[in-house]
Amino acid sequence: MGQLTIEYHNINTHKRAYNYVVIVAYFNGKLVWVRKKGTTTWEIPAGHVEEGETPNQAAERELWEETGALQYVLSPICDFSIKTGNRASYNRLFYCKIEEIGKLPISEIEEIVFRNDIPSQLTHGRIQPRLIEKVMANIEQTDAE
Repeated sequence: MGQLTIEYHNINTHKRAYNYVVIVAYFNGKLVWVRKKGTTTWEIPAGHVEEGETPNQAAERELWEETGALQYVLSPICDFSIKTGNRASYNRLFYCKIEEIGKLPISEIEEIVFRNDIPSQLTHGRIQPRLIEKVMANIEQTDAE
């Protein structure tokens, strides 16, 4: 595995198209983790920004597709880039407090769990814990103000 760099940016300060949205979501005070069909690893809700979508629209779509969330408060935290070698992706990070979850839609998600900790088997283990830390630091800073 090559070196991986995550850089955080203010929202809308880069001029590139967005690749992904990542949503650090909580339900009843616990982190939301999803497992895709045919896998044994866990991840936080996330997905591609489709052509014609804004990052916010993509986040709402992915949140519903991967969790079945019906009522929630979704807040953008920052934009971020992930660089590995000479490749880069440009993304938006969100915090979400889910208030109501409905039936999980028929999608690529096999299972959803709510935990106080980070599972040991992560799909993106070098990235997800750092994004969760970023969201938590932002929430703590906002609460302190």
